[in-house]
Amino acid sequence: MEHKLHRTDRQLASAGAVLEFYRDTMVLPDGQVQTWDYVHHKKGGGACTVPVLPDGRILLIRQFRPAIDREALELPAGARDSSGEDPAVTAARELEEETGYRPGRMTKLAHILTAIAWCNESTDIYLARDLEPVSSQHLDEAEEIELCIMPLDELCRKIFEGEIQDAKTVAGIMAYRSFLAMEEQKKAEEQKKAAGQKKAEERKKAAGQKKTSGQKKAEEQKKGFRRPEILLDKMKRLIKNARTG
Repeated sequence: MEHKLHRTDRQLASAGAVLEFYRDTMVLPDGQVQTWDYVHHKKGGGACTVPVLPDGRILLIRQFRPAIDREALELPAGARDSSGEDPAVTAARELEEETGYRPGRMTKLAHILTAIAWCNESTDIYLARDLEPVSSQHLDEAEEIELCIMPLDELCRKIFEGEIQDAKTVAGIMAYRSFLAMEEQKKAEEQKKAAGQKKAEERKKAAGQKKTSGQKKAEEQKKGFRRPEILLDKMKRLIKNARTG
């Protein structure tokens, strides 16, 4: 599909270690020309995990974020080492570095575009289970991270009340909540299917027993019909024997 809104030029304005800042020349649907900002993430983005402990609680981190000048409660996350790195590898590495836990199982929950209007950064979100404490934290020199453990219901409440605002954390918690709901639905459907199969087997068994009972009754009736004939034959033999005797 051809769009009326389109870019005619892109010029690099500034480059940092991770990000590049561009000026895009955009033609609007009504023909106007404007200059827009575009931010290019050199590594494409990163990955994060929803680390679930054996008791169902979720492991998070609390750290100071200079960009917003306050602390934030977040899921463990980090940038890829390179644009070609498997995001699952990124997620597992960052989890271990920031929390000291290594995941035994990881399940992809979501892929999000962090700021779709002006940036190409993306984040892959994984569910991390069967966590194993393997070491202490291995933090970067700029990181000050406090570990926090909370139940899912409390985290949802914090999201709804605006206490948790980090995009990847909100997306990750909500994706995990949906994942659990789908698992419960699947479990209920499997139980319903199993119950239906059991009921069908019971009906089949009952029908077989009824058939066997009917066959037995028919055989008994057949035997009953034969008895008069047998008695009549015996009587005839007795009469014949009496006459000849």
